[in-house]
Amino acid sequence: MSAGDAGIPVKRDTSIKRILFLCVANSARSQMAEGLARHILGSRVEVTSAGSEPSQLNPCAVATMKDIGIDISHHHSRSIDDIDTSHIDLVVTLCAEESCPVLPGRIKRLHWPIADPSGSQDRPTPKELAASFAAARDQIRMRTEILAGLLDLPSAPVSREFHGSMRVADLPASTRFYAWLLDTWPREWTHRYATFIRSDLNLNFVLLVSDGKTLHRDTLYHLGIGVADRQSVINVYHQALRFGAPIEKLPRTTWKGTPLHELWLKDPDGNLIEIYARLTDAELAEKPADELPVFLVLGAGPADEN
Repeated sequence: MSAGDAGIPVKRDTSIKRILFLCVANSARSQMAEGLARHILGSRVEVTSAGSEPSQLNPCAVATMKDIGIDISHHHSRSIDDIDTSHIDLVVTLCAEESCPVLPGRIKRLHWPIADPSGSQDRPTPKELAASFAAARDQIRMRTEILAGLLDLPSAPVSREFHGSMRVADLPASTRFYAWLLDTWPREWTHRYATFIRSDLNLNFVLLVSDGKTLHRDTLYHLGIGVADRQSVINVYHQALRFGAPIEKLPRTTWKGTPLHELWLKDPDGNLIEIYARLTDAELAEKPADELPVFLVLGAGPADEN
């Protein structure tokens, strides 16, 4: 089975309470996945594993899990026929070279193709076998840690547009490339930038000529999400606080350049994300003579800026 096979896509689903890890023999990969999921996800979900042709628990799987402090020695291989799949919320298949078992009906599923750690070489040495199992374990662990962060996502901003800005060394060459890739001419261009608009993709993409300066928060090298209006920007601010997203700039209305209601967030790697809404004609008419930013939440002001 591949990731594109039939199944209900998993998107912002907080109802996942029972997860089944599925393989052929249920001897190594799915057993490690079960142990890792129990350890990482804790009591949030009920976890089990099974196979279409169950054999027996691989001692190398037990050993590699013991190396990271997780005991699966009490596990045993199960047949998928012994599992009541009607109560499973999500099935995760881990086969790579083999044909994974397929559960009938519409069910939420993920496919994590992990190479069989016991079958990578004809006659592996104990050291090579241990390294192969450790590699498979670590791949499953990272995928499980990602899954853990996705199971309890709070409500997200309702976006209308995605904006990205990229610095390029050769503006004419990059403009030609992205005009081909996005299948459209830029909406406008100067000697400093080219702006691509694809309304069918809700895309606003800007190429900026590289000026050789160190990237920082004022270089306009960032991602952006367009929302409906001023109140939507304020709402995202409160959502970000609840989520724990770092706030780079508090929500405000800016007038210089393109007038916008905006909020700046920072992702875990320090990349900047602008949440913005364009001003209505009535809001544009309220522009102050000094064109200083107008903050949109109580207690905010210039002293609060980073």
